[in-house]
This record gives sequence, C-alpha cells and structure tokens, in this order.
Amino acid sequence: MIKDIYNKIFKYEEKENYEFILPNSSNNINEDEFEKTDKETVSSKLKSNFEYLKVKYNMLINSDIKIRDFHLTIQNIKIPAFILYIDGMINSKEINDFVLQPLLLRNSIKMKDSSKTISATDINKYIKLNLENFLYSSLIPQNSVSKETEFKEIISKVNNGFCALFVDNLSCSLCIEAKGFQTRSIGKPITEEVVKGSHEGFVENIRTNTSMIRKIVNNEKLIIEELTVGKLNKTQVAICYLEHITNDDLVAEIKYRLNNLKIDYVLSSNQLEQFIKDNSTTAFPQTISTERPDKACNYLMLGRIVVLVNGSPFSIILPATLIDFLTSPEDFNLNYHYANFLRLLRLLALTCALLVPGMYVSITMFHYELIPSELLFAIVASREAIPFPIIFEIIIMEICFELIQEASIRVPSSFSTTVGIIRCINFR
Repeated sequence: MIKDIYNKIFKYEEKENYEFILPNSSNNINEDEFEKTDKETVSSKLKSNFEYLKVKYNMLINSDIKIRDFHLTIQNIKIPAFILYIDGMINSKEINDFVLQPLLLRNSIKMKDSSKTISATDINKYIKLNLENFLYSSLIPQNSVSKETEFKEIISKVNNGFCALFVDNLSCSLCIEAKGFQTRSIGKPITEEVVKGSHEGFVENIRTNTSMIRKIVNNEKLIIEELTVGKLNKTQVAICYLEHITNDDLVAEIKYRLNNLKIDYVLSSNQLEQFIKDNSTTAFPQTISTERPDKACNYLMLGRIVVLVNGSPFSIILPATLIDFLTSPEDFNLNYHYANFLRLLRLLALTCALLVPGMYVSITMFHYELIPSELLFAIVASREAIPFPIIFEIIIMEICFELIQEASIRVPSSFSTTVGIIRCINFR
C-alpha cells in the first residue's frame, strides 16, 4: 500500500496513451530539421537574411529584439544594411559611437581613386571582393569584431551581447561586441566566511570569474578553454588548468564528459556537477564547490581542474579527495601548528558525526555493561518518561537537525525573526 502510494507520487512511468493531443502544425519541426536550420549560412541577399532572422527570433512577438536598418553611402552609392541586437544585453552608447556613427557619418570615404567614377554595376563587383575586409579593417573602430558565415554562430553571439551587422551583397556577418547587461559586483563570498585571506568571491559573469583567476595565478601556462553545454540555452563553460602541471589524461577526460553531454539545459555549476561525476548514486561528494577564487587557484597550483559555468557564482574543483574536505585555504594563512590542530579538530568532528550516534545506540541497547554505573543510572532516569526506543529517538534527532538547517536557509529572515520572538514569549 505505502509502496504503491510512493511510486504514484514520486516515480515516473512512461504511458503509451496520454490524455492530451498535440495539434499538427507547420511550425512544429523535428530535431533533424532543427539542426539543419541551425547550420544555414548567411545569404548575399539582405532581404533573405532579414526574413530568416525575423522568423528565427519571432520578432512579431518579441519586444526586445531590435533591428536598425540604414544605408551605407560610398562614392555616392547607397548600400542597404541593418544591425541586429537585443535590447538590455548591449550598451547603447557603444552601438551609437562605435557602430552607427562610423557607418552613417563617414560618407565621404573613397574606395578607389577619386578620378574614377564607380557605377552601380562596378560597385557590386567591388563589394563582393573587398567591402568585407574594408568594413572589418577600416570602418568599424571596435576591439572585438569577428566574421561569421553561419547563422548558428551569429545567433549565439547575439544572445551573448553582440551586435550583428548585415550588408547587402555580403555573404557573411560582422559580429561586434557591445555587451552592456547588468551584473553583480564583486563582493564577499556568502557561503564561505573569511577571517584571514581574500574577501573576493565569484560572481555570475564567467568572464569576470576568469579574470579573477588570471589575476591571482598570473602565469602564461594557465589555460582557459571554453565550450557550450545544453541544446536549448547553450551555457558557456570554462575549463581552467595549468599546462605541464595538470595531468593531460585528466584534462582529456573532463573535455570528453562535457562534450558528450546530451542535455537540454544547464543553469548552475551544481547542476552540471551531477552529470560529470563518476557515480551519481552515491551520497559522498566527489567534487569540491567553492565561490572563493583564492581556493580555486590554490587547487589549480596543485594540478586540479576548475570548471566555471556562466550564470553561477560557484566553481567546480575536481577531482576531490577526503583530505580536501578537512582542509581550508585559510589554513595557509595561519601558523602551521595551529593549522594542523584545526585539521585534527575537523577529523575528530567527522569521526564523531559518523560513529557517535551508532555507538550510542549499540551501547545503550546491547552493551550497557560498558557504561559506568552512575552514567547508566542518569541515562535511565532521563529516558524514564520517553515512550520511544533509543534508535527512533536518534533518527528523530537527525531529522530535526536537517529541518533546522533547511529552515535557516529557506525561511525568509524577517519571518524567522518573528517566529523567534514568538518562541521567546511562549517560553517565558
């Protein structure tokens, strides 16, 4: 009975017949067609590119997708063009000063000798051969500009804060970096208190996190490789390691696991951790999660790998050993005598947490002759009014500790303060 109720609530079973029907629509495409459309290349016809992006971004519905069309005037010949960007993801001032202003206001640029007159037919030929390089090297004063021919790469860059420039008769797009979305400033790590050491913590921006690691390590052997994970959101993931220090087989294994993940989306580093660890069924931790850059860099120096996920302030350090959970990066800032003493205390606390509840149950229920008489009488007197067996009492105690920990995290601070006041009044 209980098993059936549990399976009905928590266990998923695939059904042959469902109670709902998906209508047949021309908008629904299978996965093969989806991958095929993602691999389409940029056309030399500007109108074709515009219609493709209009459908791809659902511009009739989306309000933050912006397209600014204009004309490039070169030798008194107007060339149609447009830029595509996402409002809120870019810096409007950079778009105005470093993209639109050079393209719109520099109308007196001469691509050939001024004594020659260029007709419309000649300019089309000239565009096909040289306008791409001319725009890239002479007309756009921006630091990060890349040429892309596939819509898949263009859309990925636009979604990450780039501006895409399309020009008529060009079979490529110029992706110009103009990121301007709001990010959280660097602050103290929330989950890891610091007494002596760095007070900087990772943030949600992956480029800020990699720069913090670069600043601390300060070595040209530091390698930071980026890849995307997830079919839907294409989350940026950075693999950080020190060349000639980290085991090459370990690096290859991490790359293999990340590149072969068949998942729809990844939103956090802890979520990614569940997919790349060795055994997903064990309760023991196999990786280290930290939001402290100094701790991550310390393990980098020891030959470990640090994985950063865009949108998550936590990094993944792998592989992990038992001694890693008994040490703290702050131990290196203390005298080694005191640091070793703290490690022994942590080891003692771990031993007590694992063994004391079981030893208490076994001694009080089966080997009570090992307990001194005075202590035994005190235990019997304290348990005289308790109707539960000892083992059940221990289980309730462990559950209560977990509930208190969960409540301290999930309950809002204002509500917990009110509950604390009520408890004090009732206690009085």
